[in-house]
Amino acid sequence: MSESNITIENSKDLIQNGLDFIKEKEYSKAADFICQAYKNSREEKNTEGLAITMSLMAFLSFSQGKESFKDSLELLDDATFMSERSQSTTALLINELAKGNINFAQNIKDIALLHYNNALKLSSQEDKYHLCPEINTRIKQLQNGMDYSLPTQTDPLVSLVKISRSITALTDIDELLKVIAEETKTAMQADRCTVFLWDKIGNELWSKVALGVGENQEIRFPADKGLAGYVVQTGETLNITDAYSDPRFNPEVDTKTGYKTKTILCMPIMNNNGEIIGAFQVLNKIDGVFTKNDEDLLIAIGGSASIALENAQLFDRQLQMYHEQKLLFDSFIDTLATSIDARDRITAGHSMRVRLYSGLIAETLGMDINDKALLEKAATLHDIGKIGIRDSVLQKEGKLTDEEYKHIQEHVRITHNILNKIYMSPDFRIITEMASSHHEKWDGSGYYRHLKGEEITLGGRILAVADVFDAITSKRHYRDKMPIKNVLNIITEGAGSHFDKELVDVFMSIPSNKIVRVFLSENNSKIQAQDEETLKHYDMNDIYRLVCADDLNNEEKRVLDLFNKYYLNKPEDEE
Repeated sequence: MSESNITIENSKDLIQNGLDFIKEKEYSKAADFICQAYKNSREEKNTEGLAITMSLMAFLSFSQGKESFKDSLELLDDATFMSERSQSTTALLINELAKGNINFAQNIKDIALLHYNNALKLSSQEDKYHLCPEINTRIKQLQNGMDYSLPTQTDPLVSLVKISRSITALTDIDELLKVIAEETKTAMQADRCTVFLWDKIGNELWSKVALGVGENQEIRFPADKGLAGYVVQTGETLNITDAYSDPRFNPEVDTKTGYKTKTILCMPIMNNNGEIIGAFQVLNKIDGVFTKNDEDLLIAIGGSASIALENAQLFDRQLQMYHEQKLLFDSFIDTLATSIDARDRITAGHSMRVRLYSGLIAETLGMDINDKALLEKAATLHDIGKIGIRDSVLQKEGKLTDEEYKHIQEHVRITHNILNKIYMSPDFRIITEMASSHHEKWDGSGYYRHLKGEEITLGGRILAVADVFDAITSKRHYRDKMPIKNVLNIITEGAGSHFDKELVDVFMSIPSNKIVRVFLSENNSKIQAQDEETLKHYDMNDIYRLVCADDLNNEEKRVLDLFNKYYLNKPEDEE
């Protein structure tokens, strides 16, 4: 054999390998072989090899998204010219098959069918690469209204491994049902597959099926109805070769949808204990009827699917239990906070506003959503220790004596002791630490543990800013709200001594409209849209600058008046 013939034979092997990978939709690997075959064919001036590889490279460029539909067809036209020049039936066959595939992928089914029929005629003359079965399958897919995404051949073992790999990590039950159905449809070479689960409490079968783009709807029906119902009740497998001749088949769905059911394979899904947990319903085998091999494959798929489905259901129940426990915990926290509000009407709502201010600081700081949620719980509970403070002190309308002041300081220690007795997961323990740190100061002069700097948890430092700001912007027994200038003086002058300076800077950068929303939460009021649009362009630094300025222009005066209107809760007619 000459060197030239060896190269041509090698090119044929390369093309065969490329075609094998194309069948498996491994387009990147296929391209490596086809490109090498193209180089070999060009070096040896092998026109048949050039024509074949040009057709396949056009198809692969389209399939990998490197070329548009129009550009790919133009490349195939060049390959057509080369195929005709080579006078190779095989080259013309592959060219027609590539055109058929690209048009099928674009859902231009009449043109695709024309090219597939041309390819089928050519395969009867010469079929070096055994493409006739693939062409026949594509024609049947088109005739049965199926889509190009279905493969033309499957290896049961490979399909089983792919399905197992696809569903192992899924915990969302709806997504799992969808993936199992899609993968089973592909493995079985069928048009449709639905996976039903048996709700034994309600004695219903249910599943989620795609009805259209982006639209999902749940199917739910009594477990003694339909073929799937028959299967879960009896444990039998139904392999129906002609749906309309079987009395158990209900044609009403076909009548409503226009779909034509021909063949059906319906099989129970059993768990490791041999209990039926659902059913597969697979419709319309692409090539003929469902065989005993299909039944065996579906049993094997069911083994993997049942484990994944039971795990997903268990995860779903655990998730539901977690949500119920979270609701219980949140309602418990709200109840505790409400118990403090009930002690003193004048300070009612303080914990809620501290939570809102803390949330704004956390949001501006870019805090993780889970950490922010824990902070907000700590804010809600930060004054729970006041339940242990005497009413005569808590509700006193004048200045506290030294002894009374020491007594009210005990509420932080009591907060710690109360929260420490509530069972919380390790992640939630930080709530106790944050809530009992809100009176600590950056310079260590706070109470009750005299923590300093970053010894105070971040949440505690945030609560300190939020707590003081709300306290001095709220009405008390012994005073009205402080003027906003005095408030902002206290906050900014306390940076680096009372407060963490970085957090004061963060607080002062919050847009003033968001602060106004917290003011209004006390009366469940809302900021007017035009006022919000104005105030959102001015942060608390801007408000501080305006209240300290000796001379304001008209716009600045308008902004400051607007802010004070909401801060002082002035009705429109009093402005």
